[in-house]
Amino acid sequence: MKVIVAGAGRLGRQVAQVMAVGDNQVTVIDQDDDRLAALRDRLHVRLENGDACEPSVLERAGAYTADLVVATTGEDEDNLVISLLAKRQFAVDRVIARVNDTENHWLFDRTWGVDAAVPAAMPLISLIEEAAGAADTVALLRLGKAGVNVIETTITAHSRAVGRPLTEVTLPQGTMVAAVVRDGGPVTLTPGLVLEPADEILVVSHEATESEVHAAFQ
Repeated sequence: MKVIVAGAGRLGRQVAQVMAVGDNQVTVIDQDDDRLAALRDRLHVRLENGDACEPSVLERAGAYTADLVVATTGEDEDNLVISLLAKRQFAVDRVIARVNDTENHWLFDRTWGVDAAVPAAMPLISLIEEAAGAADTVALLRLGKAGVNVIETTITAHSRAVGRPLTEVTLPQGTMVAAVVRDGGPVTLTPGLVLEPADEILVVSHEATESEVHAAFQ
């Protein structure tokens, strides 16, 4: 699946990281060079500098052949413009848009090209569920042809995994950690990485259930 993520803020980075699991082709658009630079060595995604509200930028990012566009900027006006362009000018099959101000939620509908509106407060996994719902290869959070389930769990101060190296956490069979998000950004998965309270763990698995994954960390 070809995915364009407009916005490289916290939510955009997380969406890109999850959607890059499997064989999806992900492109991230942002005007901020520093944000893009922060992704360059962390994610296997294509980076496009520019304003996603500009048709030429969306075209460079591959909008004509994209299967999914996710507008995650911090401005509702921008997300609406991006959605409208993606749907009307580039005929993108599935368009997901972040709603920053709940009072604007009524605007985020098919009139503006939005297939699914996601409130900013909604958990990352819920947004990915919305995005994944467009793909025939996805059931729940199954991404790519491998049919991997993506499960999210958050480390708390009382979790059994807090203060322990990631390598000491016994995971269910057929399961691996895809990402650890800390302070709004992904951290490098090194053998000595010690888990801290508020760390968000994204796990991919062919077999494990959500409760089994939570039990490993909590």
